[in-house]
Amino acid sequence: MRNILTTCVYCGCGCGLYLHEENGRVVGASPSKNHPVSRSNLCVKGWHAHEFIHDSSRLTQPLIRKNGVLTSSGWDEALTYTAKAFRKIIDKTEGTGIGVLASAKCTNEENYLIQKLARAVFKTNNVDHCARL
Repeated sequence: MRNILTTCVYCGCGCGLYLHEENGRVVGASPSKNHPVSRSNLCVKGWHAHEFIHDSSRLTQPLIRKNGVLTSSGWDEALTYTAKAFRKIIDKTEGTGIGVLASAKCTNEENYLIQKLARAVFKTNNVDHCARL
């Protein structure tokens, strides 16, 4: 079994954990004993952080709605489609038609970048965070 040191994805605390890999599949998780944030501990979410990796309902490629049906696409097509859709909304509403929801799963630095993206690129002050809800 191989142990891979990583950071938990469930909140912005940044706890250190090991993912346990066996035969090419992640089969478990455990805390890092020397990590300065988690200090040998994990919450219940951290202990189960590995369970979604091999879930059969997990999306593994972009989907674009074409003629009312979600269709698999490549990343370039999906990103181009999304950029054009955002540009239309920004041009039509001067940014007021877009809102950005930040995430407690992100670090403070990532949430800072999200609000900068919203204000500088999308031209909107409509930024919220799920922790407020």
